[in-house]
Amino acid sequence: MADPMLQRTNNMSPSSPSAWRTPTLILVCGCIILTLSMGIRHTGGLFLQPMTGALGWNREVFSFAFAIQNLVWGLGSPFAGAFADRYGAGRVIAASALLYVVGLALMAVSSTGLALDLSAGVLVGLGLSGTTFAVIMGVIGRHTTPEKRSLALGIASAGGSFGQFAVLPIGQALISSFGWQAALFLLACGVGLIAPLAYAMADGHKHVSGAGQSAGAALVEAGGQRSFHYLFWSYFVCGFQTAFIMLHLPSFAVDSGFSANVGMTGIALIGLFNIFGSFLFGWAGGKGSKKNLLMLIYGARVVVIGAFMLAPLSVTSIWIFSACMGLLWLATVPLTNGLIAQVFGLRFMSMLAGIVFLGHQLGSFLGAWLGGMIFDKTGSYDLAWLLSIGLSVIAAILCWPIDERPVQRAEPKPAGA
Repeated sequence: MADPMLQRTNNMSPSSPSAWRTPTLILVCGCIILTLSMGIRHTGGLFLQPMTGALGWNREVFSFAFAIQNLVWGLGSPFAGAFADRYGAGRVIAASALLYVVGLALMAVSSTGLALDLSAGVLVGLGLSGTTFAVIMGVIGRHTTPEKRSLALGIASAGGSFGQFAVLPIGQALISSFGWQAALFLLACGVGLIAPLAYAMADGHKHVSGAGQSAGAALVEAGGQRSFHYLFWSYFVCGFQTAFIMLHLPSFAVDSGFSANVGMTGIALIGLFNIFGSFLFGWAGGKGSKKNLLMLIYGARVVVIGAFMLAPLSVTSIWIFSACMGLLWLATVPLTNGLIAQVFGLRFMSMLAGIVFLGHQLGSFLGAWLGGMIFDKTGSYDLAWLLSIGLSVIAAILCWPIDERPVQRAEPKPAGA
């Protein structure tokens, strides 16, 4: 019987060695990988105050390392995606998980800013490039039918959000119980669980439409489409906002006189509510215009951040803000990746998604770094919040002219013609 949720897009006999890799299994394993990878990544903000306090750093030192992480994550994603498109995702995911583990372990023993830059910045960033959206979404996209693809990508995005919700309290508990160094070693063990799951994602040279196109031709084609550039720069804004909030909201709460658990709970609530937001927008993306939904998300972020700045600050306002942002948090992921598949096809989806994700991570670099620098220079995060509002307006405008129609390619000439 055909899978009720997803269907194969290639014919494969029951006796095939890969017949057990059903679309549902791939989706489930992809969700677990994103839960571990994204969940542990989101614990970064919990280490800001204990590490800077213990090592005598200012916040910019810590923030810069995580800015490097976001930049390396973005720069590595197109290459990870290209390797996954060419050789299959399993090897890329397993190798990236190993780099992630080593990065966390070395972060625990970092005693200088440079050591933190290399461990939490470079190694963890490389690990994230092959264990998160560009590679995982590419595999899931190749194994789903067009009418179910946006929903499946939304479910996978919700997996990353569940990790943010579930792993953050664990991370805080580990820090409180064992100290920040032991907590990092234990989280590294959690990342190690990704490696065996990579085998289920090893889809190899799966046949998809556009197989006759080369990677270079795909890059030239995408680069010549204005819509690709609009997606890149709107995703830049998403990266700025999410990196700033994820890394600095816990400290913002402590600076405002609240306990560390208030900020941690806020980040966890973002993850919890984004489970629903990712699923909802992923489902809606399969029913209507994805670019209009992106405009709605960026416009709603203007309202949510603006209201948070104007309202009296309290535990309740922090948690309401977190819940509202959560509905919009990673909801951009299934829509952006869905547009790439819809417009440019599946053959080089991981590579092209990785390039657009680079835009996201350039924004993340600035959001993480400028958040710390602005605080050190001004004593508050007000300017960073205002930047987030202004950039969200720009992102909504950029989404308006996106052309959602598939690109038209000339049919390849028959052999011997």
